[in-house]
Amino acid sequence: MNTRTKHLPEPFLSQFRFVPCACKETLNLEGKCYAPPEELGEGYYWYYEKEGLFAIGVLDLCLKEDFVLEYQQQDFISINYYDTISAEELSPYKRLSASCIRGHVSDSQIFRARYHKNVPIHGIELMFMPGYYHDYLEQKYPGEFPDPKEAFRSVDGISDFPELVLLMRQTQTFQGTGATAHLFYESKIAEAISLIAEKTKEHKGFVPSGDLTKEDLINLDAVKCYIEDHFAFDIRAEHLTKIACMGQTKLRYSFKKLYGYTITEFIQNKRIAHAEYMLVGTDFTVSQIAESVGYHHAGRFASLFRKNTGLFPEEYRQLMKKS
Repeated sequence: MNTRTKHLPEPFLSQFRFVPCACKETLNLEGKCYAPPEELGEGYYWYYEKEGLFAIGVLDLCLKEDFVLEYQQQDFISINYYDTISAEELSPYKRLSASCIRGHVSDSQIFRARYHKNVPIHGIELMFMPGYYHDYLEQKYPGEFPDPKEAFRSVDGISDFPELVLLMRQTQTFQGTGATAHLFYESKIAEAISLIAEKTKEHKGFVPSGDLTKEDLINLDAVKCYIEDHFAFDIRAEHLTKIACMGQTKLRYSFKKLYGYTITEFIQNKRIAHAEYMLVGTDFTVSQIAESVGYHHAGRFASLFRKNTGLFPEEYRQLMKKS
């Protein structure tokens, strides 16, 4: 592979109109720090890059207005973890959730996402370039690693990966400089690849004998439409299997493969998205909103809402009503 990806965050920084700024005291001086224009919001984006191999980004930002980000991606794969966020990718549509690992494969496609105002965007991203996940790993460990892109897709949405979350937090807070920093970041990148490769062994699941048929796709779309119309109700797995005309194991695997979410995640995302609208657009209590989107216990709803956005419902309501 000849293409060398360099200065990976530049398209993102350009679209957000970030400008160079001094590093905050909590950030490592080996990286570069950028701030958004005042009219857009406040905060920073810090990143460290090993040219042609990997980059690490830390984002702490609060926007004053909703913002649609669109840019042509370079070739890379990444993992990120958000403590708080309210946003969604637009092509294809996918909610960006807090408190879980997000795996991303660019495939050099155009990236489009909508970020919401007032809710802090706080997270960290580890980005791997082809020079690392293809050239370096293949030369050093020929044939020993699974397809990196599939491995990163397989961990997308995982919320039970404490080892990787801890690694990312350690990477975010490291203060060493010079050779110490370079060695530390290189070791953490290698450790992250190792953890992800090991995790994929736990998620092999059901593998269909061939690609999804046209009939399968029609039936899966019917399941998706049914959930979208009935997300606030108690949706039984056995009812979905009848709509899909397939067994539970095949349905779970095929739905995740086609839409990028498990069925449970898809239902929760629909409920949380509707709850966000109601928190801002109505004066209903949190308990009333919880009931209207399908949760009989306000505590359970608040816990899931915080897991998805990083904020409790009342905190979200107060931030969104600032303007």
